[in-house]
Amino acid sequence: MKLVEGFDSNYRYILVAARRARQLQGGAPPVIDTGSRKPCRIAQDEIKAGKVKWLIPEVPKLPVEAASEILNKVFPEDA
Repeated sequence: MKLVEGFDSNYRYILVAARRARQLQGGAPPVIDTGSRKPCRIAQDEIKAGKVKWLIPEVPKLPVEAASEILNKVFPEDA
């Protein structure tokens, strides 16, 4: 299956479309004019039109990695 333009994976596209469809089911107004009344189809059309924005969350660091960075700043290895 071909990737949808602007997405790094089909899985992420499905997640974004599903979340937007839930918003539409909850009463959010569509941001484009469409002939469909189905929230899933409206969400897909909005994504295709470039009207839905998303952000990939940053993965938090493990406590060990964070502590290691702090120690390297305080006690540089090359000093």
